[in-house]
Amino acid sequence: MAPIRPPVAEPPAPHATRPVVLLIGGYAGCGKTTLGRALARRTGWPMLDKDTTTRPVVEAALAALGLSATDRESEAYRTLIRPAEYEALMAGMAENLRCGTSCIVTAPFVAEFASPSWCESARARIGALGGTAHFAWIDCDADTLRSHIVERGAARDEAKLAGWNTWIGSLDLAFRPATDHLVVANSGDFVAVDEVAKALAEKFGK
Repeated sequence: MAPIRPPVAEPPAPHATRPVVLLIGGYAGCGKTTLGRALARRTGWPMLDKDTTTRPVVEAALAALGLSATDRESEAYRTLIRPAEYEALMAGMAENLRCGTSCIVTAPFVAEFASPSWCESARARIGALGGTAHFAWIDCDADTLRSHIVERGAARDEAKLAGWNTWIGSLDLAFRPATDHLVVANSGDFVAVDEVAKALAEKFGK
């Protein structure tokens, strides 16, 4: 009996358009995850959210260091854990690009978007993998941030709310990324997130 051989795989068809990576940044409570999900539902693109993607590993690392699982402010978190968090997130983005898949990446990205070199490096990395990078910043006022943070009731926000004046005073609410970017306004009582997602999807040809 002749051996059974697997069929010869046909080479994948080239993509008609370059995959898109949309990096959505903003302060805690600004609505970046909500917008990312709305856009993912409309486009069918995978969504990589920093907290969802890395939280179990981050909490295990914090516990190993003898720190609270909700710690996001200490020097140990900022210097030992946070950089690895973002590298894991960007590695997931790169994996999607290698498959020719567009994706949405949501995280605060504050230090990253403030750095021209980081933005340039991310844009080059995405381009080298065949994609096109887009950066978006969600602009949100202090009252709306507080309302959203209270509403979601996340344990990781307890320190922010307990020291609200100190935390909100540490933010630059006029911040903008140090690269070409989109600004999404999300202040006030009601923002039609689905309409924003629709406009973004149309911009990206979806």
